[in-house]
Amino acid sequence: MSGRPAVFLDRDGTLIEDRHYLRDPAGVQLLPGAAAAVRKLNAAGRAVVVVTNQSGIARGLLSEADYVATADRLDELLAQEGAHLDARYHCPHHPELSGRCSCRKPGPLLYRQAAATLGLDLGRSWWLGDRVRDIAAAGALGGRGLLLLTGAGANESRRPEARLWPTARDLTAAIRVVLADRLQ
Repeated sequence: MSGRPAVFLDRDGTLIEDRHYLRDPAGVQLLPGAAAAVRKLNAAGRAVVVVTNQSGIARGLLSEADYVATADRLDELLAQEGAHLDARYHCPHHPELSGRCSCRKPGPLLYRQAAATLGLDLGRSWWLGDRVRDIAAAGALGGRGLLLLTGAGANESRRPEARLWPTARDLTAAIRVVLADRLQ
């Protein structure tokens, strides 16, 4: 085993309320238990990495600066609760507007960048999110995923491809599973 395990989190609908193309930092609202869940991962020595698709940038609905401002606000809210992210990555593209890319989830690029930068073991890592695309890279990269029933998760869990993934009620429940994993 080389590198430490990570927990890759989606942002909207997993950590914070999904506000659709969030551009105002005042709209960043943590989901119940999210900060405590991240704090538990921090205490357990897991790298906590947010990977998010932000197609609103390609659509012209928000700018890179808007995204950074909302991401910084998330960092502030977590810090107020004694939690932190080790890194955050985002894809600003939309395939119909900016062409295909390998950074849009479930593409592997951002996860591989995180692994290289932070010295992560993807095979011992977890992917958590409220959409199948948030966790699908887990299979391709040798990790494990949990579909959260927060955000879009309840509807997403009805999709045929969602049946491949176990579910968790919310981030708090998912973190219990992650921390009980003996392979880490």
